[in-house]
Amino acid sequence: LQKSLSEIFGTDKYSKARKEVLTYMFSRPMQMALYFCTGVLEAETLFRHYALNVPFYTHFTSPIRRYADIIVHRLLSASLGARSPIKMEKEAIQKQADHCNDRKMASKRVQELSADLFFSIFVRVRP
Repeated sequence: LQKSLSEIFGTDKYSKARKEVLTYMFSRPMQMALYFCTGVLEAETLFRHYALNVPFYTHFTSPIRRYADIIVHRLLSASLGARSPIKMEKEAIQKQADHCNDRKMASKRVQELSADLFFSIFVRVRP
């Protein structure tokens, strides 16, 4: 797919912009990762990472970035015995995960709408 797209972008001054826009549009439909509490899900198949082909997966980044990452770090530390367990019920953890998912989806939607607006203006002002 990448080779085919690269061949049709052309070499004019707008080829880079066309490539960026189309690449963005092709990646949009990909399913977004969701936060969840493993204690409330019964099907372990939901813990799987499709692209990496691993049966159990957890994602987190630096805990200074997002609250969800702080929770994951704390839970992981507790499971490894490096700290005391978190005093939260699994339902409360899931409620936090749901809230983080809602905020992440809202942020993604605003980003998409902003990109759509920019693209429509770009198309309108270009011959």
